[in-house]
Amino acid sequence: MITNYIYLTVIFPLIGFLINGLLGPKIKNEKTIGIIGSGVVGIAFIISLLAFFELLGLPAEERKVIVPLFNWISVESLNVSFSYQVDQLSLIMALVVTGVGFLIHVYSIGYMHGDKGFWRFFAYLNLFIFMMMNLVLADNFVLMFLGWEGVGLCSYLLIGFWYDRKFENSTTADAAKKAFIVNRIGDFGFLLGMFLIYKTFGSLNFDEVFTLAGKIPVAEVTITLITIFLFIGATGKSAQIPLYVWLPDAMAGPTPVSALIHAATMVTAGVYMVSRASVLFVQSEITMMIIATIGALTAIFAASMGLVQNDIKKVLAYSTISQLGYMFLASGVGAFTAAIFHLMTHAFFKALLFLGAGSVIHAMHEEQNIKNMGGLKHHLPTTYKTFLVASLAIAGIPPLSGFFSKDEILWETFATGYTFLYLIGLVTAFMTAFYVFRLFNLTFEGKPRYPSHIHPHESPKVMTIPLIILAILSAIGGFVGIPAVFVGESGNLFKNWLNPVYEPAEMFLLHVSLHSHATEILLMVISVAIAISGILLARHFYLQNIKPIEWLIDKFNRLYKLVFNKYYVDEIYNFLFVNPIVKFSEKFLWKINDTIIIDGFINGTAEMIDEIGKRIRKVQTGIAQFYALIMIFGITLIIFLLLL
Repeated sequence: MITNYIYLTVIFPLIGFLINGLLGPKIKNEKTIGIIGSGVVGIAFIISLLAFFELLGLPAEERKVIVPLFNWISVESLNVSFSYQVDQLSLIMALVVTGVGFLIHVYSIGYMHGDKGFWRFFAYLNLFIFMMMNLVLADNFVLMFLGWEGVGLCSYLLIGFWYDRKFENSTTADAAKKAFIVNRIGDFGFLLGMFLIYKTFGSLNFDEVFTLAGKIPVAEVTITLITIFLFIGATGKSAQIPLYVWLPDAMAGPTPVSALIHAATMVTAGVYMVSRASVLFVQSEITMMIIATIGALTAIFAASMGLVQNDIKKVLAYSTISQLGYMFLASGVGAFTAAIFHLMTHAFFKALLFLGAGSVIHAMHEEQNIKNMGGLKHHLPTTYKTFLVASLAIAGIPPLSGFFSKDEILWETFATGYTFLYLIGLVTAFMTAFYVFRLFNLTFEGKPRYPSHIHPHESPKVMTIPLIILAILSAIGGFVGIPAVFVGESGNLFKNWLNPVYEPAEMFLLHVSLHSHATEILLMVISVAIAISGILLARHFYLQNIKPIEWLIDKFNRLYKLVFNKYYVDEIYNFLFVNPIVKFSEKFLWKINDTIIIDGFINGTAEMIDEIGKRIRKVQTGIAQFYALIMIFGITLIIFLLLL
C-alpha cells in the first residue's frame, strides 16, 4: 500500500533542504537548485495523490492508516511514537501543502532569479514543507507540536530572508522577530493544553485521547481549559485576535513566502488543529462560542483595515486574517467540514492573489503602492486575467470556489442559530468584495499612474504557468462541495469524504437546523447580491467617479486615520506590554539582576579567591628554614592538642 510509504512525503523535502542547504553554495546554478527544491515537493505531492486515490478505493471505515516509524519518547507512563496518521483530513491537508507548495516553488525560480541567497531560499522553503508535513500527518500532539514549532522557525527565517533591507519604520529582521515572539505566546498556550491533556487522559496520542474523550466523563472546567489553551495556540499560528499583529508585518519577506506560509499553509495550522481535535472542542460550549465570536470579530476587524491599505501585499495580508476568521467562525458553530473546505479553496485563490501581486511587483520594479499603478492589464494580460479569477473567487461570485465554501460557512452559521454572527459574516463578505476590487481596479484598470521610466512587462512562463493552474483550481475547486440543496446529501463529495472524521464530534453537537432549502437558496441570493454590490461600489468609487470616495475620506477623516493606522493596536501593545517589558528587562534583569547580582556574585567570588591567594602567597617565602620552623610549630601544636 502506498499509504505505508507516506513518510516519503516528509523525507523528500528534508532531502531537498539538506542538498540545497549544504551544497547550494557549491552548486551555484539556479536552474539545478530550483529543480531540486521544486522536484522534491512535486514527488511528495504525487505520493500524497496516490495515497488519496488508494484511500478513495477503500470502504469508509478502513480509510485510516497509522504508519509507525520508531519509538520516540518513553518516560514512565508517557510513550510517544514517531508515527504518521493517514486519513481523510490529513490527506486533504497534505495535498494542499504539497500541491500549492510545488506551484509556489516553481514560481519562485523566476521570482528569486538573481538573488544572492537563491540556494538558501529554496533550502528554507523545503524545510518549511518538511515541518508542515510533520504537523498535518502527525498521529499525536507531540509530533504535531514539533511541526508546529518548526513552521514557526521557518517563518522567522523566511520573513527575515532579506535581513539587510528596510521595512516600513524598521527592518525585515524586526518583522521576523515580531512574528517569532508573538507565535511563542500562542505556543505557550498550546503547551499548557498538551500538559492538561496528558494529566487528564494519560496519553498524547490522538486515537487514545479522542476515544477516551468520547467515553469517559471529564469535568466541564477541565475540558474548557484544555480547549481554550489549544485555541490560544491557534490564535497565534492562525493570526486571530489578539495575536494577529505579526501577519501584516510578515509581508516583509519575499512574495512567494507570503503565498506559501502566510496564505496557503502555515496560518491554516490552527484551523487544522481545531478540526483534528474537534471531539474535544465540541464538549465545551464556552470554548465553541469563544471560537465563533473571535472568528467573526477577526473577520470584520481585519476586513475593515483591508479597505484602506495602499500596499498591495498589506491588503492581501488583512484579507488572509479575515478569511481565517471565517474558518474559525465555521469551527465555532460546529461546521468543521465547511472550515476545511474554505481552507482548501482559500489556499487556491489566496496563493494566486499573492503570486499575482508578486508578478505585479516584479513588473513594477519593486513598487508596492497601488496608488502608483493603474492600467497594468494591457502590459500583464496573464496576470490580469488570473488575478481577476482570484478576485471573483474571494468575493464569492458563483460558480467559483470561494462562493461554495464561503456560502457554506454563512449558511451553517445562520442555520445553527447564530444570527448575529451571521450578520457579521455577511457584512464582512461585502467588505471583502469591496477591498479586493478596490485593489484590482487601482492596480489593473484606469489610467497609468506610475512614472514614465517604469516599463511594466509580463512575468516569464515559469511564473505565469503556476498562476494559470491556480486560476483553474480557484474556478473549479468548489465543485467538490456543491451544497446539498442542489445535489442532495450524497452529492456533496467533500462533506461525504470528511464525515467519518467528524462523526465522534457530531454526537456532542446539540443544535439541529430546522430551516428549509428555500431559506438556504434565499441566503445564497442575498450573499451573491451583497458581493456584487461591493464589486460595483468599488468600481464606481475607484474607476467611474473618484470624487465621492475623496469626499467620504475628508468627511470621516478621523475614522479613516483610525482604520488606516490599524486602530493603533501595535502602539497600544507597545505601550501596555512591549515597552514595560523592555524597560523592566533593561533596568532590573540587566542592570540589577545580571550586572549587580549575577556578575557581582561571579566577579566577587573571583576577587575573594584572588585576595585569599595574595595572603597565602606571603607564606610561600622560598626559605627552607622558615618552612622547617612552620613544620615544628605545627607538630608542637598537634601534640599539644592531643595531650590536652
